[in-house]
Amino acid sequence: MPDVRLHLLGGFELTIDGHRAPTLQPGVQRLLAFVALTVRGVERDFAAQQLWPDSTEQRARANLRSSLWRLRRLDVELVETSPTRLRLAESVWVDTRDVVGELTASGVGRLDSPVAFDFLFVDLLPDWYDDWLTIEREKVRQLTLRMLETQARRALARGDASEAIQLALTAMAIDPLRETPCRLVMEAHLSEGNEFDAQRTLDDYRQRLTCDPRLAVSADALTLLARTPGPPALSVGESVAG
Repeated sequence: MPDVRLHLLGGFELTIDGHRAPTLQPGVQRLLAFVALTVRGVERDFAAQQLWPDSTEQRARANLRSSLWRLRRLDVELVETSPTRLRLAESVWVDTRDVVGELTASGVGRLDSPVAFDFLFVDLLPDWYDDWLTIEREKVRQLTLRMLETQARRALARGDASEAIQLALTAMAIDPLRETPCRLVMEAHLSEGNEFDAQRTLDDYRQRLTCDPRLAVSADALTLLARTPGPPALSVGESVAG
């Protein structure tokens, strides 16, 4: 069985036994990507409507049949078909599925894999502007953020504030208005006694929120600094000089 690999992160690429497959027409590429991202398969009519939204129903179905015929010319099974449904062949490796499997195995996110690390810094099919990709890109973004936050919490739990800060700052760069990574950075600074850095992180975050009047810092973030222990109180008769 040939080794078929479909890459969607960073751009579309299909390889067969380590060699790039012949260039596929844009409609064929979109069909393959769409089916690959619908893990449980998809209705044929729904796929046709999503992939050719500006065509009539009859024309969209014809485009789907034509694209499937072109895929079969590659002499490897890429899409399993039935009269009503489409599904990616189980033998096809897809980078998004592989990464999701790594990052969600037993509920544990991992950054030590090259594939998982690349996942942080590439977009899903970045040069495509199809409406159906909006939700798929958001899935990738949410998974990335939650994985970074999980790793930052684990770093904090083992006392590694430096790694926690770097992971949380990476999440903040992806979504500057998301509060969870901001709080993680603050907690990491406070764990090292750097109250000024924690306050500066909060001030910077509050400034970013001014772009949308509906947003405000939560009570959880505000109380982080309030919970910071101050210097011990002096007993009666003691002086600062001791």
